Amino acid sequence: MAIDEFETIRLIDLEAMTQEECAERMNVARTTVQRIYNDARRKVAATLVEGKILKIEGGDFELCDGSEQLNGCGRCRRHRTGRNHA
Repeated sequence: MAIDEFETIRLIDLEAMTQEECAERMNVARTTVQRIYNDARRKVAATLVEGKILKIEGGDFELCDGSEQLNGCGRCRRHRTGRNHA
């Protein structure tokens, strides 16, 4: 599972955001979030039903130390270095 897929699961299912809110947070189109989210759900389902191993990897990310200086967010705990932040 890619980091973007993991982040859509976290934002939509755990944080109870709409796809529109998730898209805004990730700086992508809602249709892109919908595609990423659907791919992620299929992978989670395969893990649960078929006993597959779920590996989360990929992307250029770093964990936030909680300060508001990293990407100016301060609200979320994960930030991507580069064009988007998650």
